[in-house]
Amino acid sequence: MSSIFKRENDMHLRLKMYEQMYLIRLFEEKMEELFKKGVLFGTIHSCAGQEAVAVGIINSLSQTDLIIGNHRSHGHYLAYTNDVEGLMAELMGKATGVVGGRGGSQHIHKNNFYSNGVQGGMVPVATGMALAEKIKKSGNIVVCFIGDGTLGQGVVYESMNIASLWQLPILYVVENNYYAMSTRICDAVAGLPVNRGRAFDIESSELTSNDSDIIYNGSEDIVKKVREKCTPYFWVINTYRLSGHSKSDDRCYRTKEEEMKWAELDPLLIAESKIPRELRLQIEHNCMKRIEDTAEKVKKDVLPSKEGLADMMKLTI
Repeated sequence: MSSIFKRENDMHLRLKMYEQMYLIRLFEEKMEELFKKGVLFGTIHSCAGQEAVAVGIINSLSQTDLIIGNHRSHGHYLAYTNDVEGLMAELMGKATGVVGGRGGSQHIHKNNFYSNGVQGGMVPVATGMALAEKIKKSGNIVVCFIGDGTLGQGVVYESMNIASLWQLPILYVVENNYYAMSTRICDAVAGLPVNRGRAFDIESSELTSNDSDIIYNGSEDIVKKVREKCTPYFWVINTYRLSGHSKSDDRCYRTKEEEMKWAELDPLLIAESKIPRELRLQIEHNCMKRIEDTAEKVKKDVLPSKEGLADMMKLTI
């Protein structure tokens, strides 16, 4: 199976991933700006600082693999779909949004991408999807992204138990940004997170990196193993969110020294050091224009109608 973006050469891939990460960062910054202006509906959770995880993994997948996001999934969605307009319209509550302006930031579906705002809520769903793919003998795998805070949810372990017993083709990715809202992982999770997978006899590993190249290369190997062996895998990636938990978070629970240390490990800084300056500046210009043009366009879109809500209610009955 071919990856979503063919690896013609390392520079081509690096440029593509830098463009994706830069676009995601600008998108998140624009959403923060629009939220403060009262333009958005509902809450938002920025993934600024964590872009390399989404981009590195999703670029290693097949077009037919399934991706399950979490409550902080703008980056996953954009890396998979490149649908800036659909997601921006959704956050603005517009009828042109990816789910008609009804789902907001956390409840998104397009093609093989699904997300939900409930902590751990999509983990059993993802595991069931992996069972379905195994029964169909499709050769597809499921990638399920969760945060470190979700390690406190029992349903995660029930799902992993089933995945191990039934040998399901699923990759559980823990994006450990060290904080569940304002609670440090060391105050909430006993032992090593990577051992959560090993407890269920699931092959597990841990990586600390904001380098999209390193994450992509690691993901290629793991995805191949999950696909060929039809077996689960548990991958902990230690990263950091440069923003607060959500729009009103002043990050008073973190030290400035800690934030400065991680700012030096910004995935964009790591990626830009590996590509020609001229190409980088062109990418940044194009991304900035795209974000601004899309925001102006989407602001003029219409809101959902009452009739549309009634139609959606009928679909859920």
